[in-house]
Amino acid sequence: MTPKCSLLLVVMATVTSSVMGTAEVMSHVTAHFGKALDECREESGLSAEILEEFQHFWREDFEVVHRELGCAIICMSNKFSLLQDDSRMHHVNMHDYVKGFPNGELLSHKLVDLIHNCEKQYDSIADDCDRVVKVAACFKVDAKAAGIAPEVAMIEAVMEKY
Repeated sequence: MTPKCSLLLVVMATVTSSVMGTAEVMSHVTAHFGKALDECREESGLSAEILEEFQHFWREDFEVVHRELGCAIICMSNKFSLLQDDSRMHHVNMHDYVKGFPNGELLSHKLVDLIHNCEKQYDSIADDCDRVVKVAACFKVDAKAAGIAPEVAMIEAVMEKY
């Protein structure tokens, strides 16, 4: 094997390991964050049907469109102090929250950057719930594109930890 081939394999293995690691961390973040959903269901006006669907946020066929989902995400985020008073992400608290999970430092900057970029796209929407659901939909697409979205099976595997 040539030195160039060896180097390429090492780089590919490192990138693959990093992506797999961040998706695994994201499964922990998702499972833990999702625990606040039941507490926020009533407050956000989430129907039982949408609540059931929301538990499958990362599935391809789940559409992040209902305003009530935005309200639920705000409520859930507030349980962990992840938002500022204007219902926009609190960058420091989000970094700290993600870093609190095993290997969270692998994911925190990427996650905050993706959410922040989505927030900028929808900053002009005045209604907090409407804006947050748009940001969540944008984040889901961008997280999948970045390779950090967890597989549903990964989330289910860590659910009992939280």
